[in-house]
Amino acid sequence: MKPARIPHTITPPVRWADMPWGEYYREALELQLKPWLAKMYGFHLLKIGNLSAEINSESCAISHQVNVSLAGLPVQVTADPLHLPFAEKSVDACLLAHTLPWCPDPHRLLREADRVLIDDGWLVLSGFNPLSLMGLRKLVPVLRRSIPYNSRMFTLTRQLDWLSLLNFEVLYCSGFQVLPWARQGGKMLSTHFPALGCMQLIVARKRTIPLTLTPMKQSKAKRQLRPAVGATRQYRKR
Repeated sequence: MKPARIPHTITPPVRWADMPWGEYYREALELQLKPWLAKMYGFHLLKIGNLSAEINSESCAISHQVNVSLAGLPVQVTADPLHLPFAEKSVDACLLAHTLPWCPDPHRLLREADRVLIDDGWLVLSGFNPLSLMGLRKLVPVLRRSIPYNSRMFTLTRQLDWLSLLNFEVLYCSGFQVLPWARQGGKMLSTHFPALGCMQLIVARKRTIPLTLTPMKQSKAKRQLRPAVGATRQYRKR
């Protein structure tokens, strides 16, 4: 398995339209996001990355939505996603729409999102699936340097492992858009074979209480109380 962190930077697309069938990807992602955005409430929604800024999030009840990126439009805050200029636990939801694929250090990006999120805050991730038609096209040497095949493609299992280390509870994860060149991505194929989808979506929430008790905590929970000093046992006569 290749390391997640790489020494060089990858130039991301400024807009969805900069990649082949990019508008289809954006529309498909917005369709998947719509029911989840409607469930999010709070004061601040952070949309991190160029592509996140273009996602239509009108269905979200969070009114104050801030776009953060080094470039692209529309952007309200120009900043490096690896160094977010926000206080700890100040954001209710973070949207990283295809931000990880062009990030040189995805671990650090997730830690930054975790830092600024409040307890029970929402984290939404999307990316490309290496086990798909797009992943196969990435194997062609001629295409590797062009967008979107110059991006990094992580499996769902690997991303879920990263989130579990940060104590996120995953509410939803799936693939979609099996056929990248079709507007609906092959509706029947996407319905019955989501694992082959070219795009992935993960919706998670930040939890403060460990989802599973550690062995040490379990032993403490089972420990019995010590008998009080001077106490005597009483036996019931039958």
